[in-house]
Amino acid sequence: MLVPFPVSLIAIFGVFIMLNLHMMRIMIKRMGGIGGGATFGSMFGSNQNTSLKYYCMSCGTQHRNVACPNCGSKMKRVGA
Repeated sequence: MLVPFPVSLIAIFGVFIMLNLHMMRIMIKRMGGIGGGATFGSMFGSNQNTSLKYYCMSCGTQHRNVACPNCGSKMKRVGA
């Protein structure tokens, strides 16, 4: 049985949206629900961890700027 073009296109979009909603529900359930455990804010970094330290890869200076204040390099590595 073939379905006409506009109806099939709408059906494909509907199935795609429903599949995405179903996958999102599964993901939220695995993370512990909306209110408990890991939330979307913690998953995407809204509570910033200030214990991270950034070190210049050229000279080893600890800094939090874009460029190193000593050598001007923009390459950084993260240390605990």
